[in-house]
Amino acid sequence: MIARSPWSRTREQYRSALFAVAAARLFAVSDEVDAQHGHDHEPGRSRQHQAGHSHGHSHGHDHADLPLTRRVRRILDLLAIVLAVATVVGMLMVTLDRDAPPTSSSFASEVHRADVVEVEVGACGEFADGSSCRVVTFELTQGPHTGETRQEIYGLDQPPSLRVHVGDRVMLDYYPDSTPPDDYRYTGDRQRQSTLWILAGLFVVAVVGLGRLRGLAALAGLALSLVVILQFTLPNLLGGADPVLVAVLTASAVAYLALYLAHGVNPLTTVALLGTIGALALIIALSAVFTAMCNFTGLADDSSVILGNLLSSAGRPIDLVGLILAGTVIGALGALDDMTVTQASAVAELHAANPSLGAVELYRRALRIGRDHISSTVNTLALAYVGAALPTLLIFTSSSQSLGTIANRETIAVEIVRTLIGSLGLVAAVPITTALAAFVVRAGIHETGRHTVSE
Repeated sequence: MIARSPWSRTREQYRSALFAVAAARLFAVSDEVDAQHGHDHEPGRSRQHQAGHSHGHSHGHDHADLPLTRRVRRILDLLAIVLAVATVVGMLMVTLDRDAPPTSSSFASEVHRADVVEVEVGACGEFADGSSCRVVTFELTQGPHTGETRQEIYGLDQPPSLRVHVGDRVMLDYYPDSTPPDDYRYTGDRQRQSTLWILAGLFVVAVVGLGRLRGLAALAGLALSLVVILQFTLPNLLGGADPVLVAVLTASAVAYLALYLAHGVNPLTTVALLGTIGALALIIALSAVFTAMCNFTGLADDSSVILGNLLSSAGRPIDLVGLILAGTVIGALGALDDMTVTQASAVAELHAANPSLGAVELYRRALRIGRDHISSTVNTLALAYVGAALPTLLIFTSSSQSLGTIANRETIAVEIVRTLIGSLGLVAAVPITTALAAFVVRAGIHETGRHTVSE
């Protein structure tokens, strides 16, 4: 006997639900035709078919919407509005209360393009002992000194990141307070903007080509999410705001933008939003507990150390442990959106296929779909974190240390905690969203005894 994969079972469950919807609509049309020719039907059956017919004409989207009364819709709308207002007010208060982000003299304030026009082996300079060096000549193609050249001298054993050849297009850090030829410095960055734009264009074409208007809306949500991170999250973290509060407000704002722009303003999306926020609350609580229990310092990563020194010198030390927690919350958000939308849609489709299902049965059937989705999503999240920490894993593995010793190191332990807590949030999002959607559907129906939205 050949075992079926989880994806096969998921497809079969969705296919069965869609076939049931099509059958319900077909029977409804058949009832209507028979009624026009004077045929009698059983009252119960006729009402059920009429309900299916009404439901079939109430949706013009890719998935069934939640069939709710006006009162239930208003409650959902009110919850969404209250949370939105709280998010906006919180973001404004944090932004107004923050200090100006500090700047570091360790990093160049400007970076300009240049081309490598000459590479030769020559003397290492007037203070050298006669040894040979590589002399590289750069021609500036951008900035206040466009057309001028600068030279840099490297040892023959220079690191690979600094090795260049004639014709290479690079980026030079510009220090306006220094005098030539020390005002420009090559640190290993190449010109990659054109390649990145080509890749971004391919991504946009693929998403819009397949998703069309919905794909375009998803891209708009992604763009606005990046605006939130660049204009709110990063400046406020540098300005000394509490990392956990910033992460919570960022996650809430991004959830609103990503969900409503990609899936439209409707009860289904609101249920997914509420499920996402519920799972995020669990992630925040678990992160706070286990980050404290692990005694993380936040100093295991070089970037965190540099950031800590930068803010400390400006008189605004940052909570590096809180930064770990904030990263966990934001990192799990993308997968959470996908999980909650899927579960809300599953409940809607199951109800459309069989409006007589009770809340418990809706919950049980949709949960079976969620189990298959969890297995694949958790694996994706874990591999994403492993990929991010791959160089560090290779360094520790080369030391022949045991797996337990490697996992105990803070650099690795932080990624393990992020993976496990993020995965727990994904697992929790399934029953939370499924139960909420099933309850909302049945509450809306029981209020009028009908399966359609009261107009």
